[in-house]
Amino acid sequence: MHFWMVQSLNSLALGAVLFTLAAGFSLIFGLMRVANLSHGAYFMLGAYLGYSALEHGWGFGGALLLSAGVVGVLGVVVERFVLRRLEGNSLAQVLATLGVAFIVDDASLWLWGGDPQSVSPPHFLRGASSLAGLIFPTYRLAVIAFSVLLFLALWLLLERTRVGVMIRASVDDMAMARAIGIPASRLYTLVFFLGTALAGLGGTVAAPILSVYPGMDADMLPLALVVVILGGLGSLGGAFLGSVLIGFIYSFGQSWLPNLSYIILFLPMVIILAVRPRGLLGRISG
Repeated sequence: MHFWMVQSLNSLALGAVLFTLAAGFSLIFGLMRVANLSHGAYFMLGAYLGYSALEHGWGFGGALLLSAGVVGVLGVVVERFVLRRLEGNSLAQVLATLGVAFIVDDASLWLWGGDPQSVSPPHFLRGASSLAGLIFPTYRLAVIAFSVLLFLALWLLLERTRVGVMIRASVDDMAMARAIGIPASRLYTLVFFLGTALAGLGGTVAAPILSVYPGMDADMLPLALVVVILGGLGSLGGAFLGSVLIGFIYSFGQSWLPNLSYIILFLPMVIILAVRPRGLLGRISG
């Protein structure tokens, strides 16, 4: 029973990390129909920026703001000067995002070197806490709580604000949204900033759990893609549900059958998509 409970909490912590990455990916794809393959690189860049900010004494709050802000601005630059010029050519856009990923990878390797870097959680979240008789790292519990609060904040943004209404309308029918005067160009920029900022923020949040190392984008992006596809492209609730499911599947799979972890990860996705091709909570109409 102790193993099951501890592993379940580890699964929730991994799911929480995946949600910070997958939420932004889902928002960008839902509105722009762009499979942003540089999203994992933004996540890694956010982790490195957070590490550097902490090394220079900024504190964890400053590290979060720096990583989210810088990565979000980089995302806006890519959207306005690269992706917008390729609008209507989805294949070229995907290849462009892949190229951006390679550039960020090499730049990170040049700036920070190839050695893994450990990141300490904030002082007040270090150590362990007792939860129902279990001793579990306090920071991981905080990350789980943070992901829930992030989901609620994004849900309120999408469901209870004017901007959210415009985003949802554009996701459902972009042609009609343009016809009624929704400024699609500015909306694209806003959503790309938000999505990439979430990836940068997620990188810093995940750094004390995963550490920071070259190639972490290649490790995390496939998991995020599985989350988004399984939950349903363009669905925030689907991204949250998919993150929890993949967190459990991947964590328990690694514990029980580490040599078959990718089979255990992808086989349920294939089965679910065979039954529900649009994912668990898919809402994109075309």
